[in-house]
Amino acid sequence: MKNEARGAILMNSENNSLSVGGYLFYTERDAQVAWEEERKIEYLETHIDYSSPESIRYVYEHTIRERLFKTPVGLRYLQKLRDFLLAQPGTDPESIMDIPLYIVFDRELRGNTNPARERVAPSKKDRDKEKTRFTLSVILNVLLVGAIIAMFFISYVSEQPNVINYERALTSRYASWEQELTEREQVIREKERELKISQD
Repeated sequence: MKNEARGAILMNSENNSLSVGGYLFYTERDAQVAWEEERKIEYLETHIDYSSPESIRYVYEHTIRERLFKTPVGLRYLQKLRDFLLAQPGTDPESIMDIPLYIVFDRELRGNTNPARERVAPSKKDRDKEKTRFTLSVILNVLLVGAIIAMFFISYVSEQPNVINYERALTSRYASWEQELTEREQVIREKERELKISQD
């Protein structure tokens, strides 16, 4: 089916025309979308029951909600369904959904919908300001990394136990306690010896 669409559009583009359903499209892609919508319309027409206005209403509202038709070809078909529903006796025109258009027609509005950044190149002053900010950011990051390294070095060299040097600090503390205990034991033994000698 895609190849058929391409063939129909290419055949038209050979005649310098991207015409589908009586509409001349600007791009091949738009013409292909319109051609696909034309195929959808043909399918719906073979399966739709015009004797049941409720089924027509369902198809109409469903195609609007799902945005199945975007080109004038599909929108014309939606208008046909809308006119059919409005022609039914007892139909309230307010109860029938309007056909939404998802395009901007005013050139000024279309230009405003594009972000300004795409339309206007930044000035030299803005580029210089941006470059200065980037340089300042790099310098601050280097200083912060230096401060972090200095904090780790101070923590490592410090006598107070911390996450980095806790093993060394605890080993040193226990070693000094052990030495102090052995010295006290020696003093106590010497006192015991003196007392034993003096009691004998």
